[in-house]
Amino acid sequence: MQKLHLDGSRISLQRFVELADGPMSISLAPSIRQRLVRAREIVAHYAKSDQPVYGLNTGLGGNLQHRIEPKDIPAFQAQLLRGRSAGVGPNLPEWISRAAWLSRIIGATRGASGLSLATFDLMLAMMEQGLSPAVSTYGSIGTSDLVLAAQMGASLIGEGEIWDNGTCRPAAEALRAHGLAPIELEPKDGLALANNSSLSIALAARALSEARRTLDLAQAVTVLSGEAYAMNPAIFEARIHALRPAAGQEQAAAWFRAALEGSSLHARGAARSVQDALSFRVVAPLFGTARNALALAETETEIELNGAADNPAVLPETDEMLSTPNFHTPALALALDTLAIAHVHLATASAQRILKLMNPQLSGLPKYLSPLGGASAGLLPLQKTVASLLAEIRLHAQPASLDAISVSEMVEDVAPQTPLAARKLTTQIDLLQWLIAIEALVAAQAMDLRKPKSLGRVAKLLHSAIRAAVPPLDEDRATGPDVAAVRQAMNSAELRDILANVGLTSL
Repeated sequence: MQKLHLDGSRISLQRFVELADGPMSISLAPSIRQRLVRAREIVAHYAKSDQPVYGLNTGLGGNLQHRIEPKDIPAFQAQLLRGRSAGVGPNLPEWISRAAWLSRIIGATRGASGLSLATFDLMLAMMEQGLSPAVSTYGSIGTSDLVLAAQMGASLIGEGEIWDNGTCRPAAEALRAHGLAPIELEPKDGLALANNSSLSIALAARALSEARRTLDLAQAVTVLSGEAYAMNPAIFEARIHALRPAAGQEQAAAWFRAALEGSSLHARGAARSVQDALSFRVVAPLFGTARNALALAETETEIELNGAADNPAVLPETDEMLSTPNFHTPALALALDTLAIAHVHLATASAQRILKLMNPQLSGLPKYLSPLGGASAGLLPLQKTVASLLAEIRLHAQPASLDAISVSEMVEDVAPQTPLAARKLTTQIDLLQWLIAIEALVAAQAMDLRKPKSLGRVAKLLHSAIRAAVPPLDEDRATGPDVAAVRQAMNSAELRDILANVGLTSL
């Protein structure tokens, strides 16, 4: 079991993703528990006062003008969760639920949520037992994850479903099986459980973790294609990129230079052209831009993870409860959308390299990379698969953050659609991995036909891994299974570790 000590220190996105892989024991620094106790004292004070505080003694959204009597506030918290559990569709994967639950725990330690200690301690106990509330796919628009977070919070009162170490069970049953029991919520508990961005954080964290691994593979496969095409490596000369050091471009060029060390491409006359097509020639700007977009999305996710999105927020330093806009997540949504658009540029270049490697007039290799010639289809049919994948990758780059309608009696009239941005990015990354696998298969075949004298270290490693998974194409056969085998090989932990440790620091 993993251990997490919460003392107010910043948690990195990488650490968060690692923690969400399984149950964990969470301990608190004394200062954190003291902060939670102080926040509860402030909540109790406002719950008894006549001063209106959103969601504590008032209704929510269009019901803002309705006042709740102090004696009815505890019951309203359960009503709040129950009435707003309006998510639909299949449950999201257990990893997402666990990560969202962990995110809410981390956020609550900031003290701004004002969660009661009984509620917070039950959340910790669930995490230690491997329990996390199941949550539907559809319902959040990114102005907090209110509807879906309410569904998760309802598990604490024994409603809904809970993931129990791989299995979904009724919440009350799952709690009972682990010696736990539903609780009665105290003032502000319901709103603190519902009004947060924990699900958006979990979805973004998962997508960005996959995005980083996918960019690493895409960059390595690009080197393999470049060597198979006999591209001109002079395009990575450091002085060229220093003339216009756009975001990430110099670092990407340095990576490609290092990756091509030892390649026979550097020999006089080895490159086939003074200047190659753009899909080979502009890869440093393309990957530099994509990695810059990824870094921005990671930064915004870490801000959300380590921040307090609560509304209203409890301020222990000044004994106040103030309304905030911190539940609104447009910076994260826009960053996720930007990365999805950057992926289209990479995918288009990948598709163009695939087509050029199969074209004998452009590559100098046998038509369709078939050693037989004649009526042989070679790898040509994969071009249609490439076109299909590219169309879907482009479709999933449509910005989600542009879509919003007014809800809650026109009170909530803008929305960033952050969960949608993260979910479609995850789907797009899956499609991109299929395209990268096709490029790897095609590049390996081209490499076998060209037979260069020597390969750079990245191409050599990648080519060996591909050939360990599938043999060269010597006669027409079904290539779909080959692509699947190559994708599996490239996603193996062993190959990822090797590529991460070849000394190319910017990968």
